[in-house]
Amino acid sequence: MAQYLIAALYKFVRIEDPAALREQVLALCTDAGVKGTLLIAGEGINGTIAGSEAGMRHVLATLSAMPALGAITHKESRADHEPFHRMKVRLKKEIVTMGVEGIDPNKIVGTYVKPRDWNALISDPEVVVIDTRNDYEVAIGTFRNAVDPRTKSFREFPAWVEAQANLHNKPRVAMFCTGGIRCEKSTAFMKEQGFEEVYHLEGGILKYLEEMPAAESLWQGECFVFDERVAVGHGLEQGHYDLCRACRRPIDEADKATPTFELGVSCPHCFDETTEAQKASCRERQRQVDLAEARGAAHIGVRQELDLGEDDAIEGQQ
Repeated sequence: MAQYLIAALYKFVRIEDPAALREQVLALCTDAGVKGTLLIAGEGINGTIAGSEAGMRHVLATLSAMPALGAITHKESRADHEPFHRMKVRLKKEIVTMGVEGIDPNKIVGTYVKPRDWNALISDPEVVVIDTRNDYEVAIGTFRNAVDPRTKSFREFPAWVEAQANLHNKPRVAMFCTGGIRCEKSTAFMKEQGFEEVYHLEGGILKYLEEMPAAESLWQGECFVFDERVAVGHGLEQGHYDLCRACRRPIDEADKATPTFELGVSCPHCFDETTEAQKASCRERQRQVDLAEARGAAHIGVRQELDLGEDDAIEGQQ
């Protein structure tokens, strides 16, 4: 069995004192040797953590026993190598940033669809299927015939919906994301926009890939996750992508064969997005990484990376 247990979790729950909870959660995870990132806001908690079996079981049980949170469901996977280098618990305005005031999944949300029932729903020609993730996630995998909004961050999703007048011609809308949290907010938003039949994949793509046999699957490609695995496939097996350490986007062997790829500095996706000064900074960081590896140490300094949206990065597990 792989050494590290990974848990992706989120819960929309009213938290009266996020700052106090942050200190409790940080101490809990640190003492248990658990690493990763958790976001805490007045609307709930969201994130992905990893550690030893014993440490993770202790943390997960303690979180669910906290009066401020209550029972939290999570999705598990495993890795042979440590997915995270440090533990961060951050205070946020939203646990996944949509930027629309008043959206509360505890009050209104779409209809959950189990993975085993998802194929039938999205195969109905009267259903429009929408991928709520960002363009760099969709690029390496999505469901057959899904609409790609081509958003750079989840903040762009409401504006995209409002610009799609033709969506109202389809009476039924099915939405999906990596693990469920973006759909909690996006389906709530769709309902408030007047869409009556709105559905979303319960547990997200990760749950579908975990439960659905590859032979019966309508998923094409791999699912991007924001940790050292980069992407996963059916059975949540690690995929075939690496990560550009400059922009945090997934890259494959073809990308690494291009003239614009430089390890730790640039890739075809970000080469034109950074200045020479930024590339020089990334180049120096990569030099420090190489030196640390030569010493047999891990380099976990500040990443020089483009802003892909931290809240979206956390949702990458969700």
